[in-house]
Amino acid sequence: MSSDLALDPAAANGPLLVVLTGPSGVGKDAVIGRLKEIGSPCHVTITATTRPQRAGETHGVDYYFVSQDEYRRMLDAGEFLEHATVYGHGYGIPRGPVREALAAGKDVVMRIDVQGAATVARLVPGSVRIFLAPPSFEELEQRLRNRKSDDEDVIARRLQTAHEEMKRAGECDYVVVNEDARLDDTVCQIDAIMRAEHRRIRRARVVV
Repeated sequence: MSSDLALDPAAANGPLLVVLTGPSGVGKDAVIGRLKEIGSPCHVTITATTRPQRAGETHGVDYYFVSQDEYRRMLDAGEFLEHATVYGHGYGIPRGPVREALAAGKDVVMRIDVQGAATVARLVPGSVRIFLAPPSFEELEQRLRNRKSDDEDVIARRLQTAHEEMKRAGECDYVVVNEDARLDDTVCQIDAIMRAEHRRIRRARVVV
């Protein structure tokens, strides 16, 4: 992973850089999708990935689905704000749209894995990390199986990783439980967190 984020300490109460993280299957994509549906004024990052496109996903809306060659080109050109290899697939957040959104004064919400969230937190102390948690580990396993997009070996790896990621929830600033069939409640909690963060007297502008 790599990034060259920095903070402008002279600028107070600038836009937020919100990192939404949590284990695979917890509902990060669903939260991001709902934020877009309700017309949230924040800029939601779209991640470039080499993983196969799933049923119901749209290129340029859910993810930028790119080839291995294109991903390597973007990586070599320094076009990613943060990047990682997860379950054998590359994931990277394009830097340009994030830079433009912050310059326009818009809050930015990015979804990344727990390891990537820790990287951003080290590089940008003013960022806000929200850990999205399942109501139970059994519920998380059921969600992964209901996707019907992975074989048993992949599901087992995801569950093993999720066990370790759940232990790191305390590293984040907030934990939000994504209850089954209560997506709007989850989004409302995230919105409330962002509103509260804007009222804190410690905000600095994020510079990408």
